[in-house]
Amino acid sequence: MGAHDGSVPSSDRVEPGSVKVPLGEFPASSSSSNVDANKVIQDLISRLNDAIAQGDEQGIAKLFLDDKSYWRDHLALTWRLRTLKGSDAIAQFVKGTQAAQLKIAVDASSPFRAPRFGPIDAFGDVNGVVSYITFETAVGRGRGLVTLAEENGGWKLFTVSTALTELKGYEEATHHRRTKGVQHGGDPNRKNWKEKREAEIENIDPKVLIIGAGQGGLTAAARLKMLDVPALVIDTNPRVGDNWRKRYHQLVLHDPVWYDHLPYLPFPPNWPVFTPKDKLGDFFETYVQHLELNVWTSTTLKSTSWDDAKRQWTVVLERRKADGTTESRTLHPKHIVQATGHSGKKNFPAIEGMAKFEGDRLCHSSDFSGAYSHTKNKKAIVVGSCNSGHDIAQDFYEKGYDVTMVQRSTTCVLSSSSITDIGLKGLYDEDAPPTEDADIYLHSIPTELFKTQQAKLTKVQNENDKHLLEGLKSVGFGVDMGDMSTGLLMKYYQRGGGYYIDVGASQLIVDGKIRVKQGQEITRILPRGIEFADGTTLDADEIIFATGYQNMRTQARITFGDEVADRVGDVWGLNEEGEFRTMWQRSGHPGFWFMGGNLALARYYSRVLALLVKAVDVGLVGDGDNVKAQL
Repeated sequence: MGAHDGSVPSSDRVEPGSVKVPLGEFPASSSSSNVDANKVIQDLISRLNDAIAQGDEQGIAKLFLDDKSYWRDHLALTWRLRTLKGSDAIAQFVKGTQAAQLKIAVDASSPFRAPRFGPIDAFGDVNGVVSYITFETAVGRGRGLVTLAEENGGWKLFTVSTALTELKGYEEATHHRRTKGVQHGGDPNRKNWKEKREAEIENIDPKVLIIGAGQGGLTAAARLKMLDVPALVIDTNPRVGDNWRKRYHQLVLHDPVWYDHLPYLPFPPNWPVFTPKDKLGDFFETYVQHLELNVWTSTTLKSTSWDDAKRQWTVVLERRKADGTTESRTLHPKHIVQATGHSGKKNFPAIEGMAKFEGDRLCHSSDFSGAYSHTKNKKAIVVGSCNSGHDIAQDFYEKGYDVTMVQRSTTCVLSSSSITDIGLKGLYDEDAPPTEDADIYLHSIPTELFKTQQAKLTKVQNENDKHLLEGLKSVGFGVDMGDMSTGLLMKYYQRGGGYYIDVGASQLIVDGKIRVKQGQEITRILPRGIEFADGTTLDADEIIFATGYQNMRTQARITFGDEVADRVGDVWGLNEEGEFRTMWQRSGHPGFWFMGGNLALARYYSRVLALLVKAVDVGLVGDGDNVKAQL
């Protein structure tokens, strides 16, 4: 979730065009008390495999709950992100994919994965059968999760999830497939590892050019590396990790370490629970080195053009090298991945009087390096009341400023302990299952059901934070519980912001140490302050606009022009099936991909993107919207 803002009033706002997903309904809890979970799941999976192999649409439908069942599929059956609801829709979907070679098996490879009878609703008392599964298709393999519910005395499928994890013949170069790292023999001209790496970085002819060396770009590069797809990451900063190092002084990730692990190289066991920005930047640098990713820093994208006939890009880069010289390089990648953050152009409003501000600083939060030290009698105003706004206001207070936060709408607030000890407990904590298993579990949940779970979870978290929330309301700070009272994570999914994970600023607001101006729009900037719609004014030596960012598509328009931006879909928010829009999947423009999200989403969906790129590269699927082959 990280440090991100939203700026549009209305607590239930979503991204333009995004769907407000309804709440899902769980089935009745099983009345059984002694269930052989393994026998029940093995029987249903066997019957499902038989019905699929026979193309028996009616037989498939009979295995699912009528209108309350779901099948969530990530690339396994259609090279897309899909969620189908209802037995008839599921049966039509499965048969329509011509998935006759789909074979599902129960995954009982560890005690954690073994089929069990127990809760299928983590925040309620709905009992059923839960089991991890593995599966195989004509061209790939994957993992997923199945839940069963009782209906009229018999067991039926409630949810099925299938997530592709590898392509046959193109498996990742890890474990038993790792490289030797050396070429033994008597060749006097053979190069050592260092020489080969330097040559690879300098002379790479990438199939994939990735713009941005943050968590999105680096995880995409790592996944592509393991699939033997040559990729080059470019970044304008002089060092990998500078996109975090250069942010405001006190920035620390608000998500805990167990939720934030990167693929292939998890954080070490002594890593702090909450990662400081500079430590994360250093880890990114290490990540590049250990995974041997090809990265050019101090590199600017000068021009791009797409050739529909050749199905490739022409890209001109300007690179400042370590010796201070500058060179221009022209590349012809098949794919470009925009990994410049899950947001786009910064929301920096143009307000009357800005040019005449006479104070020390007026800027967007992305340009805020930190509060100045040793200040006396200085006044600061922070416009925005989400993560960045709170962090910046707290930084100002700690440096001795008189600080006011301008809160124009409302904010979803919960404590850090409600995240670590309630929200993520059991799935992402010190004693939780392996991260890969946790990810499969989390992303198996259809969004409608996840939203229902989040509504229940939010009630529990709000009770934990009751004293804090009441204190905020008592001083005029506007608090909301998100769309349909489903809390923080659904706000992040549906609009990308609108929340604050409290790491200290909320109590400062309750205590009056950070004042709040709530519910008023700014009419103009004064030479030394702000005037509001109600006629009141506030004095300021510094004004920071923590007003968030626009849709990622706006950055594509700036970087790649109207021709590209007009062909891609809107990015972020959810579609009618509850899946994310455009991100990590085919964008609408051939050879163009969006990659973003927090570290946890980057970890999971980087595999989705890399598998799709590899599938295009080897001819399994088209590079536009038309699928050439199905699994």
